[in-house]
Amino acid sequence: MKLLEAYVLKRVWQMFLTALLPVLAIIWTTQVLARINLVTDSGQSIGSFMKLASLILPTLIPAVMPFALVIGITQTLTAMNNDSELPVIDAAGAPRSIINRPVIVLAAALCAFSFTLSNFVEPKLRVAARDMIAAAYADLLSSVIEEKTFRRVGDGLYVQISERLSGRILKGLFVADSRDPNFDLIYYAREGAVDESGKALVMRDGEVQRKAPDGNVSVVRFDSYSFDLSELSQTRGQARYKANDRDLFFLMSPDPTDPDVIKSPGEYRAEFHERLTGWLMPMVVALISLVIAGDARSHREARLHPMAITLTTALGLYWLSSYTVNLVERSPAYTPLPYLVPLVAGGGALLVLLRGRALRMPAAFTRHSSGWLSAVQARIDGIDNPKGGPR
Repeated sequence: MKLLEAYVLKRVWQMFLTALLPVLAIIWTTQVLARINLVTDSGQSIGSFMKLASLILPTLIPAVMPFALVIGITQTLTAMNNDSELPVIDAAGAPRSIINRPVIVLAAALCAFSFTLSNFVEPKLRVAARDMIAAAYADLLSSVIEEKTFRRVGDGLYVQISERLSGRILKGLFVADSRDPNFDLIYYAREGAVDESGKALVMRDGEVQRKAPDGNVSVVRFDSYSFDLSELSQTRGQARYKANDRDLFFLMSPDPTDPDVIKSPGEYRAEFHERLTGWLMPMVVALISLVIAGDARSHREARLHPMAITLTTALGLYWLSSYTVNLVERSPAYTPLPYLVPLVAGGGALLVLLRGRALRMPAAFTRHSSGWLSAVQARIDGIDNPKGGPR
């Protein structure tokens, strides 16, 4: 790689990381805080919470990376143009490939990284996160491990214990069950224990109060009572995998007996085609960025900031790609559309680069904007110097 190419690559890479890391940190924080209930509901340690947070972080990178690349390329090339570096390179007779090649090499590397991360690494991390959450909720002893505190372990089900002893023994049990709309149940017991399977809470030496909707209350004392937890353990302790949790090989040939595949076959079809097209986005936005910001321009030329134009275009492509993927979920007839978005956008930008033509604003827009700017400047000059004297 030539000296100028290495220089451009270094500056784009540094700006790319400068844009990627803060945005990634903000999005990661919001996603992690949305899962704080792992600690509050299940009584897990902060170490478990941080492990879950570390599993979430890599899954956010593919979505943020194209926009960080746009900022890195456009900001670098705009700064080089403002510092007269691009005009000097053009005046020296250097080919445009001096600027284009390092950017395309970086975009290709990011595409390969995105493909590997999205199709092989990210699904495993998602599965590990789901298994971790399911395991945290599977053991109801963990859900009520905090003594002398009401713990919600399900919709309409609250448990409190006064003391937890070794051997899975719980002292001073209080259970409030309002899951059945026909009556409310309140259990008191001196002691109890969750069996080894986690499907039953066996209470001893207590009473149960049953309150009907009409306000009548009946009290029954018991020496031993088994409270069924099988439904709760099954629903909260079993990880359920979605289409975005599967790797590429599973999406190629989904298991026809999988309950989620049977329930939502369109999601698996759409996820498969999204995996085959989403990784191309860094290359597409890199080519568009080179078209918009890669040529030397005069400071007097009227134009919007390249970053604003390219980011708007990238957001539009991202929305269009997501929209076409949603269409594929509805019907397989729309399958070609997700592939057309990156191919048409990237191919058009590549064609412009190969022809060596720079995009310019329409002459009419430039003429009108120049007249408008001149009028504004004249009005400012009149305000600053109302008497028309020398400034």
